[in-house]
Amino acid sequence: MHGSKPVRQSWLVCFGMTAATLLLFQPVNAQNSERLLTATLQEQGRVDTASQRSQNAVEQLADETNDLFADFRVASQQLDRLRIYNDNLERLVADQESEKASINKQLGEFGDVEKGIVPLMYQLIDDLDNFVKLDMPFQQNERLDRVQRLRRNMERADLTVSEKYRQIMEAYQIETAYGRTIEAYSGSLPIGDEDRTVEMLRVGRIVLAFQTPDRRITGIWDKTARQWVEVDDEFRRSVTDGIRVARKQAAPVLLNLPIPAAEDAR
Repeated sequence: MHGSKPVRQSWLVCFGMTAATLLLFQPVNAQNSERLLTATLQEQGRVDTASQRSQNAVEQLADETNDLFADFRVASQQLDRLRIYNDNLERLVADQESEKASINKQLGEFGDVEKGIVPLMYQLIDDLDNFVKLDMPFQQNERLDRVQRLRRNMERADLTVSEKYRQIMEAYQIETAYGRTIEAYSGSLPIGDEDRTVEMLRVGRIVLAFQTPDRRITGIWDKTARQWVEVDDEFRRSVTDGIRVARKQAAPVLLNLPIPAAEDAR
């Protein structure tokens, strides 16, 4: 019995040592857990930071990709418009070349026409000159000056052939209009031994009469004799009235005017 007591004491000592050991190890394990948790949190933070950086990088790459794609679409649209513009420009150039060839052809043809029309224009001017000189002598200086102006125009390089021709036709139209108008104007005629100022009356190309301001002398142009002749006093009032009508100083009236006898037809 005495021999078993020491054994019980030894177990109790061992149990106490184990409990002390557990008490000693418990703070050490808590510290390790805290450090492990801190390390874990730090690692998680680094992972989160790296993940955020990666996400930012991905988003930046996506934005850049979208920008590049948008630039590509704009460039593609500009390229399409440029192709359309170039195609249209090529058609315009082709049309201009065709028009240029047509103009060159027309210029060549116009040169041939011009060779024939210039002599005709000179002939028209000569005929007009002769007509004015053979016609009743009303406004003769003005009409002959117009003919001489046409001759000078033929030698002017700054006028086109078409403009020269237009002015010739205009002169013919003016002469044609004289046949259907009435006109009164002041002029000068040799009466007796002196030139006297007179009032002229033209009724179409039928009658060309004159009258002195004092109305004492009245005369007409004799187409057959090609000279001025005085008329009887019975026509004096009619010539005076005709001058007033032509100057729009009186209403139109029936005029009793001397008409030269028609030339015999031959």
